[in-house]
Formats: sequence, C-alpha cells, structure tokens
Amino acid sequence: MDPKQQPQTDHHTLARDHERLQSQYAEIASLAGGLAHEIRNPLSTIALNLDLLLEDLAAGDSPRERRMLQKVATVRKQCVNLERLLNDFLQFARVGTLEQEPADLNVLVKEFIDFYQPQAKEQGIEISPHLAANLPLVNIDFRLFLQVLTNLSRNAQQAMPRGGVLELQTYTRDDRVMLDIIDTGEGMTVETQAKMFDTFFSTKQDGSGLGLPTVQKIVEVHGGTIHCDSEPGRGTRFSIQLPIATNSKR
Repeated sequence: MDPKQQPQTDHHTLARDHERLQSQYAEIASLAGGLAHEIRNPLSTIALNLDLLLEDLAAGDSPRERRMLQKVATVRKQCVNLERLLNDFLQFARVGTLEQEPADLNVLVKEFIDFYQPQAKEQGIEISPHLAANLPLVNIDFRLFLQVLTNLSRNAQQAMPRGGVLELQTYTRDDRVMLDIIDTGEGMTVETQAKMFDTFFSTKQDGSGLGLPTVQKIVEVHGGTIHCDSEPGRGTRFSIQLPIATNSKR
C-alpha cells in the first residue's frame, strides 16, 4: 500500500468507528430514557404518598406513631436516593450525544466558578483560579463539560468537609489544552485510585458510583484524557488533556 494512502485510510476507519460508537450511545441513551420513565412515574407516586403519610404521622405523639414516623421518613429518604441514582444513570448513559463547537475553556471555567461560588463559600472552600492567557480553542460540548467541573468539584467538596482550597488551572502542554482541578482534601489511597473510574464504585455510603465514570466518559468522547494524582492527607489533582481545535485562532 502506498504510504500516502495510509493517513486517509486511518481517517476513514476512525470516522466509521466514531459513527458506530455514536449509534451505540444513541441506542443506550434511548433505552435508558425509556427505563427511567417507567421507574420515575411509580417512584414519584410512592414519594408523594409517603409525604402525605409523614404529614399525618407528624401530628401524632404516641410512641407507636413516632416509631412509624421514623420508619416512613427512612423510606422517603431512600426514594430521594433512588431519584438521584436514576438521574446519575441517565447522565452517564446520555454522554455520547455531543454538540461540540470551538470554545475558550477559560470562559467555561469562569462560568462554572460564578455558579459554584455561593456553595463553595457556604462550605468554607476558597476557589483559586489560575487561567492562562490566549488559551487555544478546544472543541467541546459546553453543557457536558460543565458537568465535568460540577462532578469533580463535588468530589473535592466531599474530600474537604472542614473547608479548604479548590484550584482551577488552565495551560497548554505539547499542543494540548490542560485543565487541572486541585483540592487540599483528604486524598485517596492507591487502591481507591485504581477503582475510582469503575462504574458504580464508591467509597461513600450514599454515592451512586457514577460521578467519576461520567467525567471520564465525557472527557474521552471529546478525544481527551484524564489523570489523577492523589495521596492520603495531601489532596488530589485531576489533570484533563484536550486536543486543540483544528482552526484555533485567537
């Protein structure tokens, strides 16, 4: 084969593989949406009736009624957990559908900071942005990548129960745009880091185990990579690499 033809063949192969993956993602998303609808309707009915029961039982003062109130409240809490798990699963299943456009990653980071700042302040977390000037554009789905920052910041917040610093850095390295999310939290063991991107793995009792797998999936469908550097007691750094947009001009 003429070597000059090889890049074209590789390009067409990659395009076919991408199209096949997009088709599979769309099918999974459709199935997930149908399943979520079938689950959400009865779940909403259960939750509504539990709320009515809680109102009725709250008026009682006998030991039996107080025990019943506690049990119903426990079941209602599990309904909330199921709803959150359902939403996380839908988010994970629908990642493959992209609406990409050339964008300045700094703009996205600033928008996220504006959104997250009140919650961070309430939790005693200081946000420290260090954003490179004249950053090359990247092809991203703005909505999905906001979810990346949300999930990673939620993880950082849980790792800093007494507050701390959340640092957001952008820069370039080897023709790639970099985004680092660094916290001063509790850090992770080597064992946790080895499993953290596994679907449904979580170290938290009420965690869905879908936050970090969703982050990884979003980054990868953008042609990027994500790496974690962490150590117990020394915080965590997530580093995301994204390809520069083909016609990135400032």
